[in-house]
Amino acid sequence: MIKLLLTGLWVCIVTLAAVYFSVQMSAPPPPVDEEAARKEALELVRGESLTVPVISDGMITGYFLGRFSFMMDKEQIKGQKLPMTELTTDQLFTLLVGDKMIDLGNPGAFDLETFRTRIKDQLNAKLGEGMVDEVLVEQLDFLSKEDIRTNVAREGKRPVAPTKIVEGVVVEEPKPATH
Repeated sequence: MIKLLLTGLWVCIVTLAAVYFSVQMSAPPPPVDEEAARKEALELVRGESLTVPVISDGMITGYFLGRFSFMMDKEQIKGQKLPMTELTTDQLFTLLVGDKMIDLGNPGAFDLETFRTRIKDQLNAKLGEGMVDEVLVEQLDFLSKEDIRTNVAREGKRPVAPTKIVEGVVVEEPKPATH
């Protein structure tokens, strides 16, 4: 009698295990998170601090202080022979010098998204389509020539702060993936 009971219990356990594993195997695979996969294919390229002179009527009227970083395609970066930071800095100077995209008389009219899109499009045109995925503006300020003279006269005591054009984002290095 005990043998019969143990045999019945064994058959139930085997049947339950077989049903459980067949249901697990037939379940659809988990959905692929496209956003996570896209971010995995990108690498942060930190930009250098830029000081771009603003020239008006043949004279320097002030300086734009900027820092930009870029989310770029990892595979395309590997194909470049020059360092990406220097390439992007060169391109930013080419784009920003002499280009009057910011009206200092009306800094509230500055359109950050148009500015980012323009930088992204022109960098992609120069470096290769799809190279730059996102432009991150960490700092974009204006310091007039008069403010600089005032700061020099104060010898570093209570300096005049630059005019913020854009409140930048803090860019942190991505943490290495753990496997």
